Amino acid sequence: MSGSAPVPPPLRPTCPTSPTSPTVSADRPLTSPPAWAVLERDLFAAQERAWRVFSERYTEGDGRLVFRDTLGVGLDGRDGVDDFYEPFFNWPTLYLLGGGAEILAAAHRHWRAVTGQLAEMGMLHQGMERGYDWFHQGEGNLLFYGLCLARPDDAELRTLAGRFADFYLPGGPNYDPEHRVIRAPHNGSEGPRWGFADEEPYFPWSLALRPYGLPLDWIDEAASFDELAASPERARAYGRAMWERMGRGDTLVNLAATSLAANAFLLSGERRYADWVAEYVGAWRDRLSGAEVLPDNAGLSGVVGEYLDGRWYGGHYGWSWPHGLHSVGMAALVGASNATLVTGDHGFADLARNPLDVTTARGEQRTAAQMGTLGKRWRPHLAAMASDRTFMIPQRHGDSGWFDFTIMPGQLTVSLWHLTRASADRERVERMRELSAWDWTTVHTQRLKDEAGHEEPWWEYLAGRNPGFPERMLRSALDTCAAKLARIAEDPVDPEVGPDAFGIHHWQDLNPVLTEALLQLTTGSPQVLYNGGLARLHVRYHDAVERRAGLPPEVAALVSDIDPGHTVITLVNLGGSPRSVTVQGGTFAEHRLDTVVIDGRPASRVDGRYLTVELPAHTQVEVTLAMTPHADAPTYRRPWEDR
Repeated sequence: MSGSAPVPPPLRPTCPTSPTSPTVSADRPLTSPPAWAVLERDLFAAQERAWRVFSERYTEGDGRLVFRDTLGVGLDGRDGVDDFYEPFFNWPTLYLLGGGAEILAAAHRHWRAVTGQLAEMGMLHQGMERGYDWFHQGEGNLLFYGLCLARPDDAELRTLAGRFADFYLPGGPNYDPEHRVIRAPHNGSEGPRWGFADEEPYFPWSLALRPYGLPLDWIDEAASFDELAASPERARAYGRAMWERMGRGDTLVNLAATSLAANAFLLSGERRYADWVAEYVGAWRDRLSGAEVLPDNAGLSGVVGEYLDGRWYGGHYGWSWPHGLHSVGMAALVGASNATLVTGDHGFADLARNPLDVTTARGEQRTAAQMGTLGKRWRPHLAAMASDRTFMIPQRHGDSGWFDFTIMPGQLTVSLWHLTRASADRERVERMRELSAWDWTTVHTQRLKDEAGHEEPWWEYLAGRNPGFPERMLRSALDTCAAKLARIAEDPVDPEVGPDAFGIHHWQDLNPVLTEALLQLTTGSPQVLYNGGLARLHVRYHDAVERRAGLPPEVAALVSDIDPGHTVITLVNLGGSPRSVTVQGGTFAEHRLDTVVIDGRPASRVDGRYLTVELPAHTQVEVTLAMTPHADAPTYRRPWEDR
């Protein structure tokens, strides 16, 4: 047709190591290594040393954590399983990005050993948590999901993935297919675990809950925290009311359980797992339909507010208690991501949009002194801003209305846009930027346990407004890794005894493995959603010669644009040996690669899941890809297996 663009020529067939991947070659000499590339490989090297220090200091010879106390006793005796897995949550991710094979072997060994350790303490049944909330179970399962992604052919992992998911499918103990509800807020391998503890109903569980208030302030048994703490009789009456109203029926954070089924689907290809994800996430989408706000609870009959006098708020880990938007928004986004992945239907994203839009509409300009709970992440940002006010949103809702204001979590808004790439989701992030008085380009050297929190400077980099971000982010990660090692060296906890049951967050705080910077810079992706998300990467890499995941040794990658129609990747081979990198669209090869432009040359067709880039010694290349998101069925298969 006159005026139409010429059709790009096809690339030559794949190299012998990757039969399904067309191949291009770099031919531009590396005259001066970019600073970011050197820093990136320095970060890989630093973490290769760091994880070994952690493992030597805090684990036994068989891989279990040094711990002489016990779990499973007391008023909160169901808690603790997640804390034993979390210290290693991102170790498989480091391998998937290009870390050495030894860290993957270590992560698998620690997972097996910790699983045995927890089973000995009576915390597991058939290898899985007996029953607890999915805010915590989601955290604890990240290590397992990472291992499955890194080792999809491991027979033990495949068997367990199916077993764990089957606890939630129709016919399993937790799910009622008639009413499309998970039967209790605490659930697991033993089915519904009614209430919140195995002892007599009691509230408050601990003084640590004081900042989060009491969610059921509309019932007769309610009183101030101090009054309940001073009167066991009143506390028991209140506890019984909580159990009756919040200890049964469905709660929104149960959406994180869909990652179990999505993981089993990706490993097995069995459609029943994908069908359940769509059905259960669809139930929550139906509960939102016609409502102003996504509800956080449903009774055993599936009715919203069934045990809460009709209230859409008040469910366990919902809008009222303890974290509000943090738990609601995360669960909605995890569920929407999984349903989108297995169905290709982006309409599920509305489930994640609603909590963000509802709270944004009620936001206010506030001072740092008016910051509510969960404000630790934002202290350095507010301390550095010139203005005395910035935009904050209410995290929670009770009978008195919306309350507990803090900054909108950038991970939620940016991750939603990363999932959909919709203009409305981009505009939402830009709106937050316009309303913020703090500098979005600054990289603050800080690390909380989820290892997120640098979404805003990365966003500015992708928008072309923060060109120095890669170097600053990598130096920050190197500084954080060094600080963790210094703290490990000075740790006063007896290495032969370990922490007690009240100090099991100690290991998470000292984990020196860092993946946020590498995810953003090498793959063009935000950190994994910490409360149970599967990794959702824009692009992935494989060593085409060694047939393993991740960048080859001495190769650095920088993704500077993640527009599906214009994804820009710079690959640098810093070493004296040739390397071969296979680029994959999406974590699960779900994004089809349409065309490729090499160093500004005319485009060539790819029309497949993979592209192999050959990098002779001391060369660099700019690869510009056009891809169609979610064009292919997702899979855990590797390029050399996907024929």
